[in-house]
Amino acid sequence: MPCEVKPRFVVLYGSQKGQAQSLAEGVVELAEEHGLVTELGCLDQYEKYNLEKENAPVVFIVSTTGDGEPPDNALQFVKCIKKKTLSSDHYKHLSYALLALGDTNYANFCNCGKTIEKRLQELGAKQFYATGYADDGVGLEIVVDPWLDGLWDAIKGALSKMNSQRTGHLKEESAETQDSSLPDIQLSSLTITDTQNCESVSESKETVSKFASPTSASATQTAAADLRPASPVVRLELASEAGGAANVSTSGQEAQTVDDGHVTPVATLTCSLPPLSESFLNVPALPPSYLEVSLQAVDTVEQLVGPLNKETLHEVPISNVVQMTRGDSVKTALLLELDISAYPTMMAYQPGDSFDVFCPNRATEVDDILRKLGLHEKSNHRVHISLRKDTKKKGAQLPLYIPQNISLLFLLTWCLEIRSVPKKAFLRALVEHTKDGVQKRRLQELCSKQGATDYNRFVRDPSLSLGELLTTFPSCSPPLSILIEHLPKLQPRPYSAASSCLRHPGKLHFVFNIVEFPACPGRPAGRRGLCTSWLFDLINPVPVYPGNAESSGATAQPKIHVQLRSNCTFRPPSDPSVPFVMVGPGTGVAPFIGFLQQREKQRQENPEATFGETWLFFGCRHRDRDYLFREELEGFAVSGTLSHLEVCFSRDDQLDEVTDSIPRSRYVQHNLLLHSQRITDILLKQNGFLYVCGDAKNMAKDVNDTMMEMIKKELQVDQLEAMKRIAELREQKRYLQDIWG
Repeated sequence: MPCEVKPRFVVLYGSQKGQAQSLAEGVVELAEEHGLVTELGCLDQYEKYNLEKENAPVVFIVSTTGDGEPPDNALQFVKCIKKKTLSSDHYKHLSYALLALGDTNYANFCNCGKTIEKRLQELGAKQFYATGYADDGVGLEIVVDPWLDGLWDAIKGALSKMNSQRTGHLKEESAETQDSSLPDIQLSSLTITDTQNCESVSESKETVSKFASPTSASATQTAAADLRPASPVVRLELASEAGGAANVSTSGQEAQTVDDGHVTPVATLTCSLPPLSESFLNVPALPPSYLEVSLQAVDTVEQLVGPLNKETLHEVPISNVVQMTRGDSVKTALLLELDISAYPTMMAYQPGDSFDVFCPNRATEVDDILRKLGLHEKSNHRVHISLRKDTKKKGAQLPLYIPQNISLLFLLTWCLEIRSVPKKAFLRALVEHTKDGVQKRRLQELCSKQGATDYNRFVRDPSLSLGELLTTFPSCSPPLSILIEHLPKLQPRPYSAASSCLRHPGKLHFVFNIVEFPACPGRPAGRRGLCTSWLFDLINPVPVYPGNAESSGATAQPKIHVQLRSNCTFRPPSDPSVPFVMVGPGTGVAPFIGFLQQREKQRQENPEATFGETWLFFGCRHRDRDYLFREELEGFAVSGTLSHLEVCFSRDDQLDEVTDSIPRSRYVQHNLLLHSQRITDILLKQNGFLYVCGDAKNMAKDVNDTMMEMIKKELQVDQLEAMKRIAELREQKRYLQDIWG
């Protein structure tokens, strides 16, 4: 008897930090339960797929990075499909679905996914399932979970349609098959507004059943148990261990608030409340383990120091340090000068370029994890990693960013992002290695659909790390293999150049605030940003205040590993006669210092040339405490290099308004409104440029909204037309952003 051939489909991903790749791998894992065969590939692995000849459904899962750019491993694919030589029927044979990941805190939300989808349709491809636009700003799972739940029926419907077309069925029969196979699929994009009821998924069992995985009934007994961990047996055990109550914290005391003499229970990281604490849970399937990890004691271990790929990086000394803010400022801003004179490629940087700083995990946090895993005495043991022979993970491979013959200490210091927020799949894996029943139940809740609100509130939003979770749930002791499987690669931190090599040959400046993460449940003492605190520790106590030419102290100059970032578009206009507007409050002013230093040099060298207007909108809390680059900016304004310097001070102005009848601008967007006619004229009539640098969550959004209002007012158009004008500016690369969360 011939073997039954399972229908196949293709999954392709483009991922910058691993989220899209993880989701793609999850689709592959579930495919077998649906009787399907999948082929998984990254968009830059051209040897694994051929869209020109592909006759099976293709699922794209792609993220967006930077200012709406494709991930590095999708960049060439996007360039390829955007070739103008391709005909309008190039992909007429292709049937696809697409899940786009993005963050509404940034402009160009899901732009990579939108770009791919638009171009596929222009080339004749047909969509078989509604596109999902998942927002990491509020939680990817709000869109991802229901999108994945509906994907399987859509794939089977697409396969059924393709099969009927291939076997030559009558057109009426083919249409009938299509209609019956996709009763609930509508080709309208799936976004947050379409899935708001997902937020209430923890409030009713009806909602749970609505979004329950269609595979739960057909899965094996083991898989079914994983999907329903809160079975009556489990809950009885929890009730017994918790003294008859399922919603008890690990300390044995429930969080409470007192209001008018009444005690009101409050949910915390370790303690849930009804209905969640009493609910049956829909928990993700247990991710299959695929790595075998062993530790080997050796007489001598090669003491590696520095990042993984340091042979491709530049090790440069910090030649000068200046503290830019006053001692009583809310934030501490530092300017570092790097000596790049030994590296010609670094010296070719342009104003607006950014570069990566490679920093290690903090030694105290690494030590803490080692102790929690019971591996502190083995920190110098050699790590050996191999693939498990019995793994059920499709396409399993060894992490390419972990070299051979490294110590356990090096692994946790330079290879893994131990501060990354654990995803729900990671929490699901941790459940299996948690001994205490109450703690196990709480971890199950946090990774469940019903516990989505608690996960966002207590884990995702405060950016809890693995170490902080292990402290909170002390009975959880996972094996090292689980960490390597779920923790992403340690990423470098990007910074904008705050100088021009025309003004400072052989030098590169950058500015940063020392980031502070506040205390919260799971983090009682708070913590500082990883890279900013590391840089501060390197130069401490060297910082001096502006006005001193050199930093004090005769100690050896510390060195850091850096690398210029490629594909930078955040640069001043190549034509100096074109006007441009810069918006950069706080440290967002950094790249514009380079813009203006270059412009000043150009004016000196070409006094007869025509130069366009330059505007800078800067803001901070206090004029006398955190007005960064004050003397230099005012000097640019006096010399004419900067045509208009518009500043505002949010906290100083609050005091002035008490005695001053004239309203003061508190934020940069308020100053923009005051110059609405001039700014819109520059952008819409003179083909000028707008550059925005700084905070993505508030400032960049407010500036975008303000620009919308300015265009509506000055052009007398409605909201839709104003949005089109903004979109045109972005499309023409004349509204550029360098923003961060």
